[in-house]
Amino acid sequence: MPASKSSKWLARISERGWRWPELPVLLAVAGLAGMTWVFVELAEQVGSGGTHDFDNRVLAALRNPNDPTLPLGPLWLVDAARDVTALGSMSVLLLMVVIAAGYTALVGRWRAVVLIVAATVSGAILSGVLKSEYERPRPPNGSAVQRTHTTSFPSGHSFSAAVVFLTLGAMLARVVPTHRLRAYLIIVALLLTLLVGFSRVYLGVHYPTDVLAGWAAGSSWALLWWLIARYAWPHDSRPADKPATAP
Repeated sequence: MPASKSSKWLARISERGWRWPELPVLLAVAGLAGMTWVFVELAEQVGSGGTHDFDNRVLAALRNPNDPTLPLGPLWLVDAARDVTALGSMSVLLLMVVIAAGYTALVGRWRAVVLIVAATVSGAILSGVLKSEYERPRPPNGSAVQRTHTTSFPSGHSFSAAVVFLTLGAMLARVVPTHRLRAYLIIVALLLTLLVGFSRVYLGVHYPTDVLAGWAAGSSWALLWWLIARYAWPHDSRPADKPATAP
């Protein structure tokens, strides 16, 4: 799609969202409910053993046939996966939150700072609670390339990546001036969240359903905080590049 057409398409979407401000809220509520339902269903299936065959087939397909403790593929790909998976670690995510909070503070969006910190800190607490609740053992062969210290379900990296990246993307999108920048931030947030989750399965430290559950729970949490932000930080419902109309 040419750049001019894509810009017009994004502008029409944003214009409609501005004319009908309840539409984004309804979509967010539907997404929150849907992702919560996905997590609950996955938790029930995992608890009953219903995902055992699927999880193990996927993991086996990604293991080196000559050494099941290693992922399939060249060593450079394994190193790349470890680099990517580090984006979902608490130290890297904390650094990103500090940088984003500093930026929003410098542009005078103090409510955004509070919301970013509250969303990420509460998300970290929720992740720990969920892991302690389900206590699923890790896959047996992943420790050869990646250290693990907690239980498997849901994936903490996938959950935290969804919470932090999606929350930051949504919050920062409120302070950038153009439709294209807003779309870029959201797309990058989604891409990073997906890459972190895929890397966890590829390295063999999580079952696929761990990652799916982490994405579902993390997305729900991010959507919840987006809804909170919409009402706690209603600075302007218009796009930043749309001039205000005269009364």
